[in-house]
Amino acid sequence: MTIRKFTARRMALATLLVAGSASAATEINTGYFGDVAIRGYDPVAYFTLQRPEKGSPEHAVEWLGATWHFASEEHRRLFSGDPVRYAPQYGGHCADGVAYGDLSRNIDPAAWRIIDGRLYLNYDQGAAAELVELGGQLDKAEANWPKVRQRLFGAAE
Repeated sequence: MTIRKFTARRMALATLLVAGSASAATEINTGYFGDVAIRGYDPVAYFTLQRPEKGSPEHAVEWLGATWHFASEEHRRLFSGDPVRYAPQYGGHCADGVAYGDLSRNIDPAAWRIIDGRLYLNYDQGAAAELVELGGQLDKAEANWPKVRQRLFGAAE
């Protein structure tokens, strides 16, 4: 097989995988491949420990088409009792990206903010800071989320 044919096959496979991933997408950020929400980080830990904490498949729950991992059984129980309270806004996609009318599956679990009791994840620390420092970023994100959601997932506004 020539390098050109090999490269073409790899590109075709990558396209199929991405298309397949997109068609099976949920609103929840599971990265580009897989079904584990927010890169396997425990969303409850941001509230209870005030830091990101990697979750474990031992303490997992399914919600909104994704698997959520937790650092402890207690965190799994808390989330199961009130997932909307603990789940990150915009399905765990970059809040700053949503403010600009776009969506990024790439998040840095260390780039986060809790504002008014709601968890926001971002792709880097600068974007997380912008949520607080730039007036109106959260208002922009809230206004843009229905449009971004509709365009990318076909979800009703």
